This record gives sequence, C-alpha cells and structure tokens, in this order.
Amino acid sequence: MASVGLLALVDDIATLLDDVSLMTKAAAKKTAGVLGDDLALNAQQVSGVKPSRELPIVWAVAKGSFLNKLILVPLALLISAYLPWLVTVLLMLGGLYLCYEGVEKLTHKWLHREEDDAAHHQKLAQAASDPRIDIKTFEKEKIKGAIRTDFILSAEIIVIALGVAQAADFTTQIMVVSVIAISVTICVYGLVAGIVKFDDAGLALIESADNTGFGQFKDRLGHGILFVAPKFMKLLSALGMIAMFLVGGGILVHGLPFLHHLLAPLLASLGTVLTIIVPMLFNAIIGIIAGSLVLAGLTGIKRVV
Repeated sequence: MASVGLLALVDDIATLLDDVSLMTKAAAKKTAGVLGDDLALNAQQVSGVKPSRELPIVWAVAKGSFLNKLILVPLALLISAYLPWLVTVLLMLGGLYLCYEGVEKLTHKWLHREEDDAAHHQKLAQAASDPRIDIKTFEKEKIKGAIRTDFILSAEIIVIALGVAQAADFTTQIMVVSVIAISVTICVYGLVAGIVKFDDAGLALIESADNTGFGQFKDRLGHGILFVAPKFMKLLSALGMIAMFLVGGGILVHGLPFLHHLLAPLLASLGTVLTIIVPMLFNAIIGIIAGSLVLAGLTGIKRVV
C-alpha cells in the first residue's frame, strides 16, 4: 500500500509539473512584449557609466529586481486567493499600460524635443568623464531609477503570468508565477550584462589585433561589433515596442468579449496561415488604438492641470 501511495504521489507531482510547464510556456510567450522592452530599458540604464562599473551596476539592479519580485509575487498570489476578480482588472490595466507605453515610444520624437534628449545624453557623458562629479552618487541614482523601472515591468510580467494560471489550483499558480519571476530575472539581467559589454568586446578585439592574418580578422570583427552594437539596441527596442502592441492588444481582445466575438467570424473563413497572422494584426491594431486613447487622455489631463 505504501508503494501504491508513493506511485500516486509521483504521478500527482508529474501531472502538476506538466501543468506548470505548459502554463509557464504560455506565460513566457505572453510576457515577451515586456521582456523586449525590459532588456532595452535596462541596457540603456547603464549608459553613461564607466565600463569597469557596468557589470557591478547590472548586478546591483538584478538584486533589486529579485527583491521587487519577492514583494510582488506573494502580493499577486494573495490577490488571486482572496480577490480573484482583481486579477482580471489588473491584467486589463497592464494591457492598457503596455499599449500606452508602445504608443509613447512611437510618438517620442514628436512629444519630446531633440534638445532635451541631447542635453540628457550630454549629462550622462559628462558624468562618466568628469572626475569632479561624484560617481558613487550618480551610480546610486542610476541603480534606483533602474529598480523603479524594473518594479513596473516586473508587476506587468507577474500579473500576465498569473492571468495565464488563474484557473489553475493555488499550488500551480505559485509554481508558475515563481518560475516565471526567477527565470525572467536571470534571463533579462544575464542578457543585459552581455549587451552592455558587447561593445567592450569589440574594442578589446581591435586593441589586441596585430599585423598577422588572424590579427586583421580580429580587427575587422571588432569594428563589425562596434558597428552592430548600437543598431542591435535599436532593433531590440523596436521589437519590444511591436511586442507591446501584440501582447497588450491581445490581453484587451481576450478581456473584452465584444472584440473577441468581432474577430471570431472572420477567422472561420480564412486559411491556416491567415488564422495566425490576422489575429496578430488585429491585436496590434487594437493595441495602437487603445494606447493612443490612453495617451490622448493623459496628455489632456496634463494640459488641464
């Protein structure tokens, strides 16, 4: 009997882990929009910092990110346990925020003057090179700013992950949200560390190059890395923005039945490929419209106030 009980326990654990695995994959796909933006934002947070201090700052922000999730995960699970209706509300608000942030990025060059951006970058460059500026204070400000940004993005990720597992039992919810929170933090800050040191690797290759054939290869590779690095950051930011509309719009479409029912008849008459592409386009359009409405509303409020 004991062996039968043990086998039943193993079977239950295996089933639970299978459910967790499936939901974790689904949650990871839905948080893709936040991850792309998270990578770009955190990599930009260490701009203007001396190269030797980049990794320590990334590590400090990563520790702050773990602390953020240590607060957010239990809070989200408590809400799911005692106020489950609030998860849907938070999920919709998170979707709106993603759409708003995507539209804000699209309209950045119209809403923000180039002089302001240039002044900001000049300040960062000065802080990195001017010995009279207190670098420790500057670094602390950068770290605090990055952790605040991480708190917002982490909240979005956790709410989205919890929304995926909302119908599951509480144990599965704990495991899905915890796995997503831990894996996302490790993935994001591991990649951020690689991104911020990418150009340093190019410089190191150029400096170590000599007149041999291999040395010339290193020189070309180093210059190639320096050429690609800023373009990669722009590409990452653009992909993150597109994913915001797809994920944010998708949350709104699934959360508002009339939008979901509007799309359903159209999909019935389409081929296999179009049934994949059309919902993505529909989600993106809804995301752009929703984000534009939120941005217009906030802009109007700011003008009145």
